[in-house]
Parts: sequence; C-alpha cells; structure tokens
Amino acid sequence: MLNRIKDEEAKLMDMGLKDRHVVVTGGSGGIGLETTRALLSENALVTATYRTSKRGLDNLPSKWSERVNIVRADILKEADVAQIFQIANAKFGRVDILVANAGVANHVGKAAHKMTLGQWETTLAINLTGAFLCSKHFFANLDANPEDYASLILVGSTAGYFGEAWYCDYSTSKAGLHGLMLSLKNEIVHLARKGRVNLVNPGWTVTPMAEDALNDDDMVRQILQTVPLRKVALVEDIANTILYLASDVLSGHVSGQTINVAGGMEGRVLFSQDEVDLSKSRG
Repeated sequence: MLNRIKDEEAKLMDMGLKDRHVVVTGGSGGIGLETTRALLSENALVTATYRTSKRGLDNLPSKWSERVNIVRADILKEADVAQIFQIANAKFGRVDILVANAGVANHVGKAAHKMTLGQWETTLAINLTGAFLCSKHFFANLDANPEDYASLILVGSTAGYFGEAWYCDYSTSKAGLHGLMLSLKNEIVHLARKGRVNLVNPGWTVTPMAEDALNDDDMVRQILQTVPLRKVALVEDIANTILYLASDVLSGHVSGQTINVAGGMEGRVLFSQDEVDLSKSRG
C-alpha cells in the first residue's frame, strides 16, 4: 500500500521533461546556470551555452555528465548560433525546448542624451537580435525534425515592462522581446502543432549581474518599496517559472503569455523605507 502511494506521488510530480532536449543560452551563471541545474534534476537533456567563461558549468555534479552538453558560442554571430543547434542535434537529437536567456546589462546607468550609439546598438544586438537568431535556428531545427510539441521561453526583464530610467537601451531591448514572442507564438504552431512561446520577465534577482546594486542597502530599500512581497527573488524563483513553461504537462495550453516574476512589483512606491526589513529581503 505504501509503495503504491509513493508511486502515485511520483507520478503527480512528473513534469514530463525526462529526455526532453533543451538548449539554454547564457547557461554558465545566474539564472541560466540555475535553469540548467533544474532541468537536469528533472532528467532533461541540456545543451548549455556560454560565451567567455564556463564558470559553474564545470562544477555540475558528475551524475549529470552524460546528460549535459556544453557549447561555446557568441549569439551575436549567426554562424555560432547555427553551430549551437548543429552540435546539439548531433549530441542529443531534436531540440524540443529553447530557453533564450543570454543577455547583457550595463552596470552604470547613462542618460539617453549621453548614451553613445555604440552602446545602444550593442545592447539591442545581444538582447534582442541574439534572441531572434536563437529563435530562428530553433525553429529551423523544428522544421527539420517535425513533432507535435515544442516550447520557446524568452527571458526578458521587468525593465522592459515598466521602463528603467538611465537604462533605456536595456529596457527597450527587453520590451522588444514581447513583440517577438507575440509573433513567434503564431508561427511555431506551423512547425510543431502544439508548440508554445512565452516570455519570463525577472524582476530584481540575486545574480552576478545585479550584485553591485543589491549590495547597496539604500538601493535595496528603494527597490523593496515597490514590491508587495518585500523581498528580492532568488535564481530558483526564475528557474522554477521557466521549468513550468518548459513542461507540456504543466503549461501545455499556455502560449503568448508574459509572466513577471518580481514579487508583485509595481511601478510605484508601496511602502515607506521604515516598513522595509532588509533581513527578510532575500528569498
């Protein structure tokens, strides 16, 4: 009887990701690395990409070594992006899911009238054109390997939802993903009948990219004045949402949606500074 209950519980927890092949771009740190870990823990097959440093990918548990494929690529170069999928197909076959996570943000804000055209173009090229190129070659992979199911998860930012003073290049690049998502969710079904495309917008999250800001107590207080849950997300919070959207079992009828993972953050102040407790702000 006890064994039957355990078997039933195991079935209830099955996300249907076993042996599903996922490409995670920007998989070497922060949200990308945690997403890679989460997918591997669900017995998915993962091709994780990095541009300059493999960082945490080299430290994944050895038990996952046969299920992970690490590829160096610069998503600004279409030849590199095409090669990601060539290598992925050769290693694990059809790519069923793409998590387009790779991106960049400038650590120092700059007013629009002082921003160089070079900075603007570089940010949009990496965050928006890079996501397009990855989506393009993911779709080509679906066309060459027809099956019913597929999922594309674009990783944006609440900066693209609310805007962000001094970071108009970043917020614009992330806002553009919304339009890309709305178009691609109508295209993917012509390649995979039950294919889905969604957008995840992380808010303030404890990652290396946000480290400088989150080490400033005054900055954290200002952030938390706009967040009902009065805490900053952990990478696990974002990875769990990505897992949900990757799973045809859990989100098989969810497409064309934007999910803000930001503790209910709004573009207005909700709390005075003395109502924010920094000791409870992370996680």
